[in-house]
Amino acid sequence: VVLVSGHLDSWDVGQGAMDDGGGAFISWEALSLIKDLGLRPKRTLRLVLWTGEEQGGIGAKQYYQLHKENISNFDIVMESDEGTFQPSGLGFAGSAEARDIVKEIMTLLQPINVTDVYDNADGTDISYWMRDGVPGASLHNDISKYFWFHHSQGDTMTVQDPNQMNLCAAVWTVVSYVIADMEEMLPR
Repeated sequence: VVLVSGHLDSWDVGQGAMDDGGGAFISWEALSLIKDLGLRPKRTLRLVLWTGEEQGGIGAKQYYQLHKENISNFDIVMESDEGTFQPSGLGFAGSAEARDIVKEIMTLLQPINVTDVYDNADGTDISYWMRDGVPGASLHNDISKYFWFHHSQGDTMTVQDPNQMNLCAAVWTVVSYVIADMEEMLPR
């Protein structure tokens, strides 16, 4: 299983369009693009739209409890939770050998100048899996304006730049598809 995800987060004010509707959208869009292109990877691509992240990650905890018996089938878990602004690369948590593979995959994104691989993946919703050794990835993007809108009345669809969201979706699509279509799972 290659898991892509975002969470539904508009629990206090605003619409939650940027936090974390953008992460949910690019995860949905990645699978949609792969399907529209008629691509069928060797492994399962799974979209999860988490709930309850702000209430202690209870949705993610429940999902983990229901699926942890199959942990050896999870290749990578990916979460986008810092908006969908201009992307720069991926945060990655996993073995050095897996990191080298992810760095190679990221070279495919040279045409859009999104090739960096940063230490450590972040994500409340994927933390259970990473703690137990499943490689994890999180989207890195320009968060200079993130806290202008985070949990505010200003977090509306007008914050979203369609071009930047498309670039984020491209990153999510390429990384998830290539990993799902590799002969072997990422090394643990």
